[in-house]
Amino acid sequence: MSISQELFHKASTLIPGGVNSPVRACKSVHCDPLFIASAAGSTLTTEDGQTLIDYVMSWGPMLLGHNHPKVAQAIAIAAAKGTSFGAPSRLEVELAEAVVQAVPGIEMVRMVSSGTEATMSALRLARGYTKRNGVIKFHGGYHGHADAFLASAGSGVATQSIPGTPGVPQDVVKHTLLANYNDLDTVRALFEAKGSDIAAVIVEPVAGNMGLVLPQPGFLEGLRELTHNYGALLIFDEVITGFRVSFGGAQKIFGITPDLTCLGKIIGGGLPVGAYGGKKEIMSHIAPSGTVYQAGTLSGNPLAMAAGLATLQELAQLDYNDLAQRTSSFSEELEKILRSKGVPVQRNHIASLFTLFFTDQPVVDFSSAQTANSDLFVSFYQQMRKQGIYLAPSGFECAFTSFAHTDDDFDKTLDAARKVQF
Repeated sequence: MSISQELFHKASTLIPGGVNSPVRACKSVHCDPLFIASAAGSTLTTEDGQTLIDYVMSWGPMLLGHNHPKVAQAIAIAAAKGTSFGAPSRLEVELAEAVVQAVPGIEMVRMVSSGTEATMSALRLARGYTKRNGVIKFHGGYHGHADAFLASAGSGVATQSIPGTPGVPQDVVKHTLLANYNDLDTVRALFEAKGSDIAAVIVEPVAGNMGLVLPQPGFLEGLRELTHNYGALLIFDEVITGFRVSFGGAQKIFGITPDLTCLGKIIGGGLPVGAYGGKKEIMSHIAPSGTVYQAGTLSGNPLAMAAGLATLQELAQLDYNDLAQRTSSFSEELEKILRSKGVPVQRNHIASLFTLFFTDQPVVDFSSAQTANSDLFVSFYQQMRKQGIYLAPSGFECAFTSFAHTDDDFDKTLDAARKVQF
């Protein structure tokens, strides 16, 4: 029995399912999870000493690569001064300033401790601001595990085939309205039926939790127009895309300015951080400026602020376009290799993210994502992992590259794919 297996067996007696986040259990790919001892650059090293090329990158935030020296140094300097104050510090002001300067839709920002906390707080603010209850989300969209968002959720909820709402009161879920991603007609119909009670539309501007799905031309523009016309707020969940698809996020690429934006992942440099922000007029309704209450003891934690600030300072100097081109070429070659083996493959790509779907249908929403052959994915995942390539253990997730990935990493990954047999 390997060390990872021993640890997983012990963890299963102490932690539900042996993991602290469900998809990590690797149940859908019929494997035990690997326990990680360390990480550096583009690689992970397991407790058993195996080194793998990592395309999960902590589910997105490690755009600079693991254990970047300047980020690690910033954390060490901050830790030497104290790990938590429960009071304001200079670092949170500096990180807030960096976020406001970079993201078009953010004039003020509130730091929290996770993406889930960011989205649930943004929805509360939207409801408080509009004095309405309803929220429109999209099938396959995952916005954290707050009650209102678990209806027809993607990510781990879809991976585990778990119904979206056990433990969630129907009185809460009844205010969650579901539409199809990339389908403005379904959104328009909801507004026509219940527009006077819809507080907000929340959407990943580039969906990342049903696998990577790009917005079709006119979709985001249509959401902006509909929310404006009906007096609802448009919330962009950029927990994955913020500072990853561009330094200003997806909203900068597509030229659509939401009313509220949710951030996470990268702005913590690998530490637990989330944030939500938007127009001053709306954000001023948050306590203590206004009456919509939200608080957190560890919000603005100095270690997380230091890591996030160091990360953004480094990213501001790097060439996103070059990484996007390298990722596109690499993922395109990977797609060709798999197609040559006679299996159906669709590739969706933007910037440093991509997903390969084992289907012959273009993937434009959750329904088309679900046509992917899960057995083919399981086989691909298992064979790649045995060859030292670490992929997300779910067909409903993205693959992430980083500025630390080298051409040699990509070549080794392609060589591994060539050896896969279906």
